[in-house]
Amino acid sequence: MPRRDAYTKVEKTDQIRADHVAGMGDVAFRGFNCLNATCTQWIVVRNDEIGDAFDIPCQLCGFIHRSGDEVTFYNFILRDLKEDRVIEEGEFAILVNDYLDEALLFKYCIICNTLKPLDAFDRHAARKTQRQSECRLCKRVYNSIKNQTRTADQHREAAQKRRLYIELGGGQRLDSAVVFERFGGNCFKCGIDLTPVDMSGERHLDHTLPAVFLWPLNTENATLLCRTHNSEKGGNWPSEFYSDDELRRLAAMTGIDYATLKGEPHFNPKAIDRLSKPEEVDALLTKYAPYMDEILRVRNRLLDASGLDIFAVSTTVSEAWVKRADEGRS
Repeated sequence: MPRRDAYTKVEKTDQIRADHVAGMGDVAFRGFNCLNATCTQWIVVRNDEIGDAFDIPCQLCGFIHRSGDEVTFYNFILRDLKEDRVIEEGEFAILVNDYLDEALLFKYCIICNTLKPLDAFDRHAARKTQRQSECRLCKRVYNSIKNQTRTADQHREAAQKRRLYIELGGGQRLDSAVVFERFGGNCFKCGIDLTPVDMSGERHLDHTLPAVFLWPLNTENATLLCRTHNSEKGGNWPSEFYSDDELRRLAAMTGIDYATLKGEPHFNPKAIDRLSKPEEVDALLTKYAPYMDEILRVRNRLLDASGLDIFAVSTTVSEAWVKRADEGRS
């Protein structure tokens, strides 16, 4: 798809460029706690510097994480209580290689100069780390600045994409007055009075369970947030944005299970069930064909998270779209 002509330009001045981040925008790191049980040091090592043979010292306690070594945490005896005999005895040990293999990957954001998990960055298939150079938070803030001057056509396009997600989630059945009253007219996050906003006809209602996971915006799944916190919440799952105390209060106020709010992000099972039906998928593909790139992203996220491939369900989708979507996953 050809890139659209630029309609705005953000001129940057006095940008902070940390020396330790220079050239690190596409370098992955492994982060892990020192395996010395009495040490609290967090160790970060470039992933491309961990070969088959490695010696990684802890800068705090001097412990060496060496390939092929084991770290013993206790001795054990496994007994057969019925026959009163020892079945096995030995050491409970962790192989250093296995420990590093499961360590999370991180990379630097070239904007905020901080080291973040790879999941904090959107995918970019052409890059070595498969991730973009700026984190989602910085990208979101940047877009919030740039998009102040979007054209009417672009506003309509954004509205269409929102409608796509609303329809995928099962529609919108929202009584905003009920939501406004439930939260006392105040932003749930900071408590600011939104009554003047309400009087102007502008309300900031957030998908408590995000639309990107195909949850509908309805009276039960809506939280009143000010403009700032509505933007910051974005597509984050509640547990990624709210404190535990806030999650408990949100569960009480919305009727959404605390375990759901506190748990891991997951797709709306009703939406998944609906998208398992060929007639539903074909109708959506036809209706939102002008926004196929957005549908490709939905397809890939659904496939990665649940195993459901809506393109395999469809009876009409072109193989060209399937190929393009698969290329976006590689």
